[in-house]
Amino acid sequence: MENKDQYQQSPEPKYECLLFDIDDTLYPLSSGISVQITKNIQEYMLHKLGMEESTVPELCISLYKDYGTTMAGLKAQGYNFEYDDFHSFVHGRLPYDLLKPDHVLRGLLLSLPVRKVIFTNSDKNHAATVLKRLGIEDCFESIICFETLNPTNSADDSAGAEETEFVQQPNTDAVSPRSPVVCKPLENAYEKAFKIANIDPQRTLFFDDSIRNLQTAKQVGLQTVWVGTSHRTKDVDHALESIHNMREALPELWAEQSENVRYSREVAIETQVEA
Repeated sequence: MENKDQYQQSPEPKYECLLFDIDDTLYPLSSGISVQITKNIQEYMLHKLGMEESTVPELCISLYKDYGTTMAGLKAQGYNFEYDDFHSFVHGRLPYDLLKPDHVLRGLLLSLPVRKVIFTNSDKNHAATVLKRLGIEDCFESIICFETLNPTNSADDSAGAEETEFVQQPNTDAVSPRSPVVCKPLENAYEKAFKIANIDPQRTLFFDDSIRNLQTAKQVGLQTVWVGTSHRTKDVDHALESIHNMREALPELWAEQSENVRYSREVAIETQVEA
């Protein structure tokens, strides 16, 4: 007689996808990379956009807080520049040698038997360089980045409008000019990412260092992990002081399945497909 238990279907895993930010998430804030990024953005504002030096630091921070990235805020304020020029100036001069291969993180990622996708506001070159420096470029199925969410590189997308449209910023009461840039924490960025990478938010765990990004993530149905702190707060399901703490904080990710998933070294940069 056949053993009926042999044919019972295994319970469906809670998560089918893990979604990861890159900067200050897959490597720590203490690396110094973020400080250099901020410095380069401020130099771009000063030397490329001709802003007054005394106003640059405060404006850089306020635009980041209002729009998710300083670049998105600059576009909303009407500054005309090419995205590629901005990214080349800001990321092209970074001291990437500060980042070293992370064998612990690589081992954790490769042992996770579930889809893993990058979701970053940065450009594809920066994303690819950071992942390679960390030695984890082959640990992800695909990368959703700036070019994925903003498939054109128009220098004139912030100019020429006869009337400025104002919108309420995510998770705040602030009303500001709309930016042509699609990025976290805008809900539209998440919806695009779900469609492009075929992600079910109800069965996806999202890792990010930004509380604003996590707040929107929670609103659109994602389970959330705040990386860089051990303190949970509203809209945060889990909190990790370091990405290295994944196994201790989320043992269910390993307990649900036993087969490892590996990806080829060619990681796809997702592109937007119009229906």
